[in-house]
This record gives sequence, structure tokens and C-alpha cells, in this order.
Amino acid sequence: MQDPPLWQRLLGALAYLLPWSDAIPFGQALFGPLPWLRWLAIPALPVLQLQQNIPLGGLVLFLVLFLAVVRNPQVPYWIRFNVLQAILIDIVLVLLSLAFNILLGPLGGSFLVHTLQNTVFLGALLVVLFAVIQNLRGKEAEIPTVSEAVRMQLF
Repeated sequence: MQDPPLWQRLLGALAYLLPWSDAIPFGQALFGPLPWLRWLAIPALPVLQLQQNIPLGGLVLFLVLFLAVVRNPQVPYWIRFNVLQAILIDIVLVLLSLAFNILLGPLGGSFLVHTLQNTVFLGALLVVLFAVIQNLRGKEAEIPTVSEAVRMQLF
């Protein structure tokens, strides 16, 4: 199988800014003691601005990516695969965010909540970095369960 062209790899890697933008709030507890981690949020700033400045910006972005990219057979498979994988990772992060707000909200800023949030943040960082690096190398990022679900949707 031939490697995808560079422009497809770059667009595929760019798709992972969506889940990364939703992972940033989980790292707030780490930004105080480790201020250099704030630099990791810079690539996600355009997506964060879009989500915050447009009413229902996150939903609009999701629908545009899903309908215009993933469901469009004219878009190359490589881009559709990576965008759908980024969307699925983002859905998991949004569900985790809701669970934290509803279930762990009453606990406030306890040590347990901060530890769980840090775990989600670092896990999301590793998954996004892995996906972006694999993408730039021209390889599909094999994320268990997520990649299988993406392939089932695309074929």
C-alpha cells in the first residue's frame, strides 16, 4: 500500500486538534505546578476559540466534519479515517467531561477528582500524540476499539 501524500497526512493530523481541545480542561490542575504544560494548549487555541465564540460551536464543528468530510466519498480515505477517529476520541472525552461534572462535581476539587482529571488529560495527550506521529509517518494509528469502529463506519 502506498503512503498517502503529505497534504493528506497534514490534514489527517490536523483533525486531532478536535479531541485535544476537549482534553485541555482536564489538565487545569497540572498547569499550576507545571506551567510549561500550557504550551501544549497553543495548537488547540483556534478550535477552542471557534467552540467558545460561536453559539453551539462544538456541535457545528462536529456536524461539519462528520457530514462534509466523513460522509463525503470524494474525500480521500486517509482524511476520512483520521477525522472519524478524532471525532470518536472527542465523543469519549465529551462523555467523560459530562460524567465528571455530574458524578464528581459534588466532590469539588478533591485529590481524587484531580487525580482522575490528570489521568484523562495525560491519556488523551498520549493518544493524540500517538495518532499525530503515526499519521505524519503515513501509518494508520491503531487505537484499540476506536480504529475498528472507524473501519466499520467507512466500509
